[in-house]
Amino acid sequence: MNRISIYFVSLIFIVSCGGGSGGGSTSPSSPPTLSNPSINSFSSSAETIYVNESILLSWISTNSSNCSAGGGWSGQKATGGSEAIALSEIKTYSFTLTCSGVSGTQDATASVAVNVIAAPAPAPELSSLAFLAEDNSSLEEDIFLQPGTDNTFTGRISLNTPVKNLIASYEYVGSSIQINASEQESGVTTNDFTEPVNITVENSDGDTKSYIIDVTKFTGLPIIYLQTDSFLPIDSKDNYILGDTWVDGGRGFNDFEESPMKIRGRGNSTWEFPKKPFQMKLDDKGEFLGMPNDKKWLFLAEYADKTMLRNKIAYEMGYISNLDWTPQARFAEVFINGEYNGTYNVTQKVEESDNRVALGDTGYLLELDQLERLDFDDVYFESTATDKFIVNIKEPSLEYDSEEYSYIVNLIGSFESALFGANFTSESNGYRQFIDIDSFVDWFLISEITKNVDSMFFSSIYLNVIPEERIKMGPLWDFDLAFGNVDYADSRYPEGWWVKYNPWYERLFQDPYFVAKVKERFEYFNNNQDLIIDKIDTYSAQLKWAQEENDNKWQTMGVFVWPNPVVFDTYQEEVDSMKSWYSARMSWLESAIDGL
Repeated sequence: MNRISIYFVSLIFIVSCGGGSGGGSTSPSSPPTLSNPSINSFSSSAETIYVNESILLSWISTNSSNCSAGGGWSGQKATGGSEAIALSEIKTYSFTLTCSGVSGTQDATASVAVNVIAAPAPAPELSSLAFLAEDNSSLEEDIFLQPGTDNTFTGRISLNTPVKNLIASYEYVGSSIQINASEQESGVTTNDFTEPVNITVENSDGDTKSYIIDVTKFTGLPIIYLQTDSFLPIDSKDNYILGDTWVDGGRGFNDFEESPMKIRGRGNSTWEFPKKPFQMKLDDKGEFLGMPNDKKWLFLAEYADKTMLRNKIAYEMGYISNLDWTPQARFAEVFINGEYNGTYNVTQKVEESDNRVALGDTGYLLELDQLERLDFDDVYFESTATDKFIVNIKEPSLEYDSEEYSYIVNLIGSFESALFGANFTSESNGYRQFIDIDSFVDWFLISEITKNVDSMFFSSIYLNVIPEERIKMGPLWDFDLAFGNVDYADSRYPEGWWVKYNPWYERLFQDPYFVAKVKERFEYFNNNQDLIIDKIDTYSAQLKWAQEENDNKWQTMGVFVWPNPVVFDTYQEEVDSMKSWYSARMSWLESAIDGL
């Protein structure tokens, strides 16, 4: 019994000692687990930046009581936040963040690398360009060029000043500026600006940007200098004055070296204007303003044609025609004995020459003209069919009783007899055996389209023939009073026939064969209207500055000049009127020719 009791007591003790809530002694508890700090994120706003730019470092941590910076930054940091840092050296920066927790925990560390590189050089740019008078003794004032949207700088030197050795001043962003790979120094380096110049700006990184420098000298046209011996005036149509000429070709033309010449006045009604036309004869044949070698050159003043385009545009029609030859012409500025005399239309002369009217050794150049217009030594004969004109023999020089004279009189007489004869429509016995139909048709159409006042029968109606060949019309000449530029005749209006009333053509239009040829050929000229309008626009743009300088000299714009039918205040109005007249003329002719 005692053994059992003892066992029971021991059991109770053990249970009592193991109890959790009873009185008496307890066993010690296990220590709590501590969480280590962590850095959830640590980042830079950029991995690569340019020197002297800033980054933004941002971080978030947990279970941390404080953070500290190392590497590219320093100091105590909050347990979360952001900080902007400017980086001033070119290198790779390493930014370290260490966050600590309570005692006994393990620190957390994170790092970010940022690459700092050199900033690119500013983009190369030319901001201004000027020719300063203080650097260029030939200039009277500073010339500032205007920037364009297509990397161009344009400007004009309004004086007739050389541009082959100008000094430019530049303002630009970059390390250097070059012309034709030659380093430029602003305000120091000289260059030839006759042609457009390519200029290149470069920065320290090797980036480049190019510009075109386009400087207009005076009006942009070539400049002809005429200097007479003893500076005598050119005041006679009969007597030549000796002198010299040279040309500054500017753009598009070769210079013409100083050469001896002689010069006189020319023209009929045009000689009466203040601005005189001239004929110049070189001592030796030469290429002049890009036109083929020859001696004689005509200077048309274009005083009554304020557009200065009518002759030029008529020639353009000739270039696309079946006519054998049409004079070439170039616009140029003319200085006489050092004084500006205006803009001229410089042309080839209508004469026999291998480069002009090619007639060989036996050919004839004829002009239908008026008796009162002839010079005392002109040789002529009368038409057998009309009293509207006489036939002046321009080439060759011959005597009235010569065999050559008799030949051409008989040839034209035979043509007129056939033309006005009963069988005139016959291919073998009528007029067709005598004339080149294609040239007669094209000369008519150009003269009728332009409604040239003199082309009905008055003057400047040229034809040419080589013996044993057919008579050809042409070349074209004297169209300054065409395109409605006259106040004394119905040729001022775009409506109505004009050249068709020439006696020869009146008869030709009675032949259905000739009418069919005219209809067919008119379609060709009608389809080229856009070309002619484009030529008018092109040449008027070419004369942008020339017409201004010419008007400053002669004061014709906005005032009546004989025989202008209307007066406009501006050059552009004159040009627009010519274009409008031409378009209206073509519309009328389209209907009229269709109805023939």
